[in-house]
Amino acid sequence: MITKHSVDLCVIGAGSGGLSVASAAAQLGVRVVLIEKGRMGGDCLNYGCVPSKALIAAAKQAHLMGAGAAFGIAPAEAKVDFKAVHDHVRSVIAAIAPNDSVERFTGMGVTVLLETATFTDASTVVAGDHEVTARRFVIATGSSAGIPPIAGLADVPYFTNETVFDNTKLPRHLIVIGGGPIGMELAQAHRRLGSEVTVLEMFEPLAKDDPELTRVVLESIADDGVVVRAGIKVLQVSKFRTGVRVEIEQDGEIVKIDGSHLLIAAGRSPNVEGLGLEAAGIKYSKRGIEVDAGLRTANRRVYAIGDVAGGLQFTHVANYHAGLVVRNALFRLPVKVDTTIVPWVTYTDPELAHVGLGEKEARERHGEIRVLRWPYHENDRAQAEHRTEGLVKVITSRKGNILGASIVGAQAGELIHPWALAIASKLKIRAMTGFVAPYPTLGEINKRAAYGYYMPSLGNPWLRRAIRFLAKFG
Repeated sequence: MITKHSVDLCVIGAGSGGLSVASAAAQLGVRVVLIEKGRMGGDCLNYGCVPSKALIAAAKQAHLMGAGAAFGIAPAEAKVDFKAVHDHVRSVIAAIAPNDSVERFTGMGVTVLLETATFTDASTVVAGDHEVTARRFVIATGSSAGIPPIAGLADVPYFTNETVFDNTKLPRHLIVIGGGPIGMELAQAHRRLGSEVTVLEMFEPLAKDDPELTRVVLESIADDGVVVRAGIKVLQVSKFRTGVRVEIEQDGEIVKIDGSHLLIAAGRSPNVEGLGLEAAGIKYSKRGIEVDAGLRTANRRVYAIGDVAGGLQFTHVANYHAGLVVRNALFRLPVKVDTTIVPWVTYTDPELAHVGLGEKEARERHGEIRVLRWPYHENDRAQAEHRTEGLVKVITSRKGNILGASIVGAQAGELIHPWALAIASKLKIRAMTGFVAPYPTLGEINKRAAYGYYMPSLGNPWLRRAIRFLAKFG
């Protein structure tokens, strides 16, 4: 028997973006149906941000046990119980899961359907034994690990981000295909927990970030013992003894790499299969659902947000999209996605953070720019903690408009916040020199970088003459 629902808003996908829309709408008294075919919380909670950061935290603790010599503390070899590490990761997920649970959203008044959603026409979705018609729909189905077309891959076991956190046995030698943020984060974490690790990347590792800053990260990862082979071509994968063998071509030479486990971290693919998008008149491609600047699809009743809409694939982007959709769908306010205000962080050690335009893009768009830098080793807190690797790099226009900022170093993900605020608020560089930074903190690095904008003026002969003239009056 079919149960029919006629509501104001139907949200498909209970990841970060979908949950944000459903929560906000329900609290505003809107009738909401939320449909999820997998786990509540989506990729971020179950397979992505949360478990990866929990694993990285465990790896950091293991690393710190051997890094005390500079402080006069004898290094100790970490004894890693990988099953206990796995349990730690699971406990973190379990602690956060109630916030994303069916019970919580049902308590808000949301009708939650744990089914697969399929459009049957422009205003109707079928989910199991339920038929939902709605004034507005939001597709927030996210993305999944992309599986590259590598010969033999289908015949060997391998991890993706959706399965690697289920592993309870420390890999002896983990081979990672993909040198993006996910691949590099998990490579370094497993190395610090005791695995031998090799990363295979067709192009350049961490290619979307500034190479001046990624160089610092890659040197640190190499110091940890991770072997990174860039500019390679993966030819085939096969079973080898109890593990896997990956055959690559590098600089014209065929190389065979044997490992115990394989992790595929070669990009993401939007989750559009099975949604019946054609029936709803929604255009899409392998890159995701096509949306306009306000996140509407070709079907004006339907929005698409987060990974499934293409573009930047981060949890906070999905949440940003969710806020825009709520404003437009419920309040009819005009909205427009602005990717220049979106920061991102790669959680390697040291961290790598960015917001706004990079140096190359800024030069292409604005011509004459100013590049401001300040190194960590000139910061007293960094010296006290022996975390002196890294720098802040800021891009401004000639007139002092802040165009972008990148940071590599300890706590870069926290230090990028004021730059993200400045760009979103269209502040000039002067604002970043006008606040009082507590001493000694890493945050002083941001202020010192901002002061660099004014350094050329200090050598102005007219300024020096004015100072000498004023000095005559006491």
